[in-house]
Amino acid sequence: MAAAGDEQLIKGFDNYDVLLVLLLLTLGVLFVAIMGLAFAIYYMVKLQMPKAEVVEAETAEDSWWSWFYNKFNAAKPIAQEGDILMDHEYDGIRELDNDLPPWWKGLFYASIALSVVYLGVYHVWDGDNDAVSVREYKMAMVKAEAQKKAYLEKMASLIDESNVEVATEAAALEEGKKIFDSNCKSCHGAELQGGIGPNLTDEYWLHGGDVQAVFKTIKYGVPQNGMLAWESKLTPMQIKNVSSYILSLQGSNPPNPKAPQGEKWVAEEDAADTEATTQQ
Repeated sequence: MAAAGDEQLIKGFDNYDVLLVLLLLTLGVLFVAIMGLAFAIYYMVKLQMPKAEVVEAETAEDSWWSWFYNKFNAAKPIAQEGDILMDHEYDGIRELDNDLPPWWKGLFYASIALSVVYLGVYHVWDGDNDAVSVREYKMAMVKAEAQKKAYLEKMASLIDESNVEVATEAAALEEGKKIFDSNCKSCHGAELQGGIGPNLTDEYWLHGGDVQAVFKTIKYGVPQNGMLAWESKLTPMQIKNVSSYILSLQGSNPPNPKAPQGEKWVAEEDAADTEATTQQ
């Protein structure tokens, strides 16, 4: 079910209608900006012309470019600039009271419209589909979960008897119990009290009682005693979990336990503490 949901989420990005609208709006704003830049360059070139030539060009009957330029920029022709002179002057420079150019105002309003559409699509959209930012977040989480799973699988495959550690998480111990019940119960008993195999809840072990020793015993088996090697049937992580489950029941004292077998197991640190106490 989860995989199907992830696939459906990915397919949600096949609908590019909204993104197409955003692209068209962006291209429109870009077009207006380019036109504004072109007119600005034209105006700068015109400023370099002698005033008489400018007036002649602007009053010519075929001066459609000047007419279009003036309309698009809402600027008075040079011949009429005396009507919009402001009443202050500095260093021979006088300011004109021209309106903002229509292309500039159009660009400004288009930017506002584009920002509203962007906000709605990316952050507010509340219809059949999530907002784009929400879908992007969900996609990122799906990708991260896949990467996490791949990483854990890789790390799990590297577990062996030299680096295994006891698992204490409830989920790991629960998986270990299921594995034990499915594969080990018939020989060691439902409560690990022993049967054909030894009791796994007391202090006596035939092949060592720490997690490394238990892991190794399960992995390679004990063929001379009839115990199978499980390395081809269980993953390293599964062997770790079942080993941890067995050790979690140490000292549980189940009913009708099998008599101790092997030697009493003392952890290395406990043995060192005992030796130090004896020497004192």
